Amino acid sequence: MYSISKKISMGRQAIISKSFFSNDEIGHSAVTQFTCCECGHQNTIEIVPYESGFPIFQVYSEDQIASRSELLKNKIVTETSQRMLHFGELTVNDLPTLYFGTDCESCHSKYFGVFSYGEKQPGLTVLNISGIWKYEELR
Repeated sequence: MYSISKKISMGRQAIISKSFFSNDEIGHSAVTQFTCCECGHQNTIEIVPYESGFPIFQVYSEDQIASRSELLKNKIVTETSQRMLHFGELTVNDLPTLYFGTDCESCHSKYFGVFSYGEKQPGLTVLNISGIWKYEELR
């Protein structure tokens, strides 16, 4: 997993084997697979709470990496409810939202993943992967 610093254009969404984890399913980490849109290779992603990912704010701040409208149009994130704005203007399920970059292990296509992690209600901790999208860097 890596951060993205160049402006990108979103492509197709990859198929994910499992996108929602709760409580004991998370444990030390949440592990899932996504299928590469280009070559069909099954890639493994491991998300470690409080270690994996970078704040989604870095993506849409001043349209640095991708615009707010592109993130909303592709249903990557939603506008945060007023009561949870302390997590940022755009989130997944009104929880702290992070992103990461990753590559297909086989053909090296670039992918952009977004997930949220936190306590949805007392006693219910969730990790929800919004999705993983192929992307191209813009010059």
